[in-house]
Amino acid sequence: MPEFLTTPQGRRIAYHRTVGKGPGVVFLGGFKSDMTGTKAVHLQAWAEAQGRAFLRFDYSGHGQSSGDFLDGCIGDWAEDAMAAVATLTEGPQILVGSSMGGWMALLVARTMPERVAGLVGIAAAPDFTEDLMWQGFTEAERAAVMAGRLEQPSEYSDEPYIITRKLIEDGRNRLVLRTPLPLPFPVRLLQGTADVDVPPSVALRLLDHAESPDLRLCLVKGADHRFSTPECLDLITASLAEIDATL
Repeated sequence: MPEFLTTPQGRRIAYHRTVGKGPGVVFLGGFKSDMTGTKAVHLQAWAEAQGRAFLRFDYSGHGQSSGDFLDGCIGDWAEDAMAAVATLTEGPQILVGSSMGGWMALLVARTMPERVAGLVGIAAAPDFTEDLMWQGFTEAERAAVMAGRLEQPSEYSDEPYIITRKLIEDGRNRLVLRTPLPLPFPVRLLQGTADVDVPPSVALRLLDHAESPDLRLCLVKGADHRFSTPECLDLITASLAEIDATL
């Protein structure tokens, strides 16, 4: 069973934490995903084998945390991530952000850089509400969003994605690719070439935009958005080991 953290905003966040040596590893999941996914569980097992501190959690409205998903937005979930890092970890952490979690990791790094020792982005999706959603919508879809909500089919669930006006408008206040993005620590970006949800062009844009003394992008031919094959999972932990070697 998970433990729970009540954030400063009053949201109840479910989490699993492994005590160990630092720098700890924090996994930040994707849009409408939860902390029981393949990558999160694999990383916890890896951390336990290494005697390493590790944290995985559910944003509000996700998984076992409180709240309704449709009431949430990028700012809420970023606040959840910052509360988890601030309260449930000690010292600098290596953030591992998957898809939307990559955006969350960048927001954490921008707000509290002293708590970040390194960052691994897995199909990181900064600014996706604007660049991958809004800019790709038809006029009719935009009108539906502005009226309140738009439903779209999901490849990952029988339930549709519901895109709310709040999600889009709040996302515009959290963009990270329009202003300088200093990342003063090692960064590894992992990206599949067969990813149709977050295309490689997003990773290339982030690579070009961010300012870091040690930033590398690894493209994996044929890997999709899940990035959860045994080979991809090994690449994630190898990236963590690579960052460790630089610290």
